[in-house]
Amino acid sequence: MSDKKRLVIFGSAEIAELAHFYFKHDSEHEIVAFTVDDAYVEGDTFNGLPIVPWSEAVTRFPPDQYGMHVALSYMKLNRLRQAKFEQAKAAGYSLASYICSRSATWPDLVMGENCFILENQTIQPTVKLGDNVMLWSGNHIGHGTHIGSHTYFASHIVVSGHCRIGERCFFGVNATLRDFLKVGDEAFIAMDASLTKDVEAGSVVLGAPATVFGPDDPKGRRIRNNYFGLDD
Repeated sequence: MSDKKRLVIFGSAEIAELAHFYFKHDSEHEIVAFTVDDAYVEGDTFNGLPIVPWSEAVTRFPPDQYGMHVALSYMKLNRLRQAKFEQAKAAGYSLASYICSRSATWPDLVMGENCFILENQTIQPTVKLGDNVMLWSGNHIGHGTHIGSHTYFASHIVVSGHCRIGERCFFGVNATLRDFLKVGDEAFIAMDASLTKDVEAGSVVLGAPATVFGPDDPKGRRIRNNYFGLDD
């Protein structure tokens, strides 16, 4: 019998396929199946493994014997991924995090459950990551920075030291943040944005130097809703 920890992946699309690859080739976990909500089951297998309706998952893969990893995208501004994270937790599953062995970290890194951290990160000392944080490849997370739960980073983002980032935020490719900044919950920091001052929850930040649309700005709300498929 394998000594690896057995894991079920929640999801059956691109992110789930990537999670399967990384966990398989660079972790102590063995992926044994996929699961999705019953209405989204298409076929019996995905990536060569069984795909199980959520209504059957707990019976076929009991939480005391199997872990889970929720592998969904940032759509709905990470709210869907948060909802499924909470659904799996409520069912009793431990949610495995993955951090690529080809990233630079320090022993004092604090990381929550269900994080997905890809290659070539530079994560400096005293960084804290909440639950369900996704960091795509090649980011710099400066010392003393805290990133809130359910937040998504694309690639090649530079966060300077001692920043405080809220929950369910989205950071696009090549965004940059000055040190000691505060970013509120559900902020959308777009590709190439250069942020030099604090932003409120729900803000949209575009360009360099940054144009900031506050949470009540109609244009900012349209941009945010259109990009993430929201109806706020």
